[in-house]
Amino acid sequence: MSDAEEAITRAHHGEWARVVAALTRRFGDLDIAEEAAAEAFATAVERWPADGVPPNPGAWLTMTANRKAIDRIRRENKRDDKHREAQMTCDDPPEPVGAIDDDRLRLIFTCCHPALAMEARVALTLRMVGGLTVPEIARAFLVQGTTMERRITRAKAKIKAARIPYRMPSADDLPARVSGVLAVLFLVFNEGYLASGPDTDPVRHDLTTEAIRLTRLIRTLLPQDGEVAGLLALMLLTEARRTARVSAGGELVPLAEQDRGAWDAELIAEGHRLVRERLAAAAAGVAPGRYQILAAINAVHTSARDIRDTDWSQVLALYDQLVRLDPSPIIALNRAIAVAELDGPQVALAIVDRLAEALAGYHAYHATRADLLRRLGRSQQSRAAYDRAIELAGNTGETAYLTRRRAQLQ
Repeated sequence: MSDAEEAITRAHHGEWARVVAALTRRFGDLDIAEEAAAEAFATAVERWPADGVPPNPGAWLTMTANRKAIDRIRRENKRDDKHREAQMTCDDPPEPVGAIDDDRLRLIFTCCHPALAMEARVALTLRMVGGLTVPEIARAFLVQGTTMERRITRAKAKIKAARIPYRMPSADDLPARVSGVLAVLFLVFNEGYLASGPDTDPVRHDLTTEAIRLTRLIRTLLPQDGEVAGLLALMLLTEARRTARVSAGGELVPLAEQDRGAWDAELIAEGHRLVRERLAAAAAGVAPGRYQILAAINAVHTSARDIRDTDWSQVLALYDQLVRLDPSPIIALNRAIAVAELDGPQVALAIVDRLAEALAGYHAYHATRADLLRRLGRSQQSRAAYDRAIELAGNTGETAYLTRRRAQLQ
């Protein structure tokens, strides 16, 4: 890859959301913002290899995208009215600088407006803020790409038709609005933690870093919200293991095989502090939410010096609590992994097999089933399950790991 190509890749990771957010602030139209940003990056692909990478790629992209947007507005019908409206938006006095003054955060709250269905809020924000492609988002939702494309298009149309404003919600509205934002950030983080695209790095540090950054901002805004603290703790305890999760050969390393000495002790300590804070609140009668329980599960894992020291009884108890809040098949699948450690693979396999219809297209279901069958000595069935998991897995590191495990079968 040339220097210009590397610069464009870095700029897309780091500047996409900034460019889209800046254009949304100016023009008040997500379609214009997204298309102009895409055109600016396409122009960079053409010009940077020949002209050189500009000193400030973000500023270059934003300026180019602005020009592209204005060109489009001038071409449209009623261009004079639209152009005046754009200029008025541009010339509005700046908003007062508060504790949170971040264009991307405003963009998230716009995309997560309650006028949209929850699935549309998440999908739109992953596209507009996270910069994920439609196929990546579709894999995150376990749906077809065409379905996701229509979902995002309808969401943008709804924002335009309902004249949903590009601004931070009022203080009174924030608590009700934050749950949708947390769902968005959780999926952005997950895409970075285990990238679904076959042509991306197995772990996308840019996405996990951005998700953590925005979650910290929301925690500053809502310091008493337990689920914000829980999600931040979950992200930190997961991110702490990042360097140990991929081998030098690019293969994903499962938790049981990771070098725990390579974990980031500072992130783990911060995550544990947040979990203890929420445990104190639970002891005072404040029931924990989904993210707080997931963070507590990760705290148990990161407290063990060795996989053999893991308190699986505590992990299972936490999953039992989580299932009551979120009885989804994916949570049930993860719970079965803890059951396998306590009651054996046969008991766990019976649980997993009951999830077959719900999770038929989910690679982790087949990977979990393959491992349980391997432990039971049912190699032929295990190999078939590994085959299906490899077929469905988009992550290159995970595919390499599953391929090696399949090859080890007797």
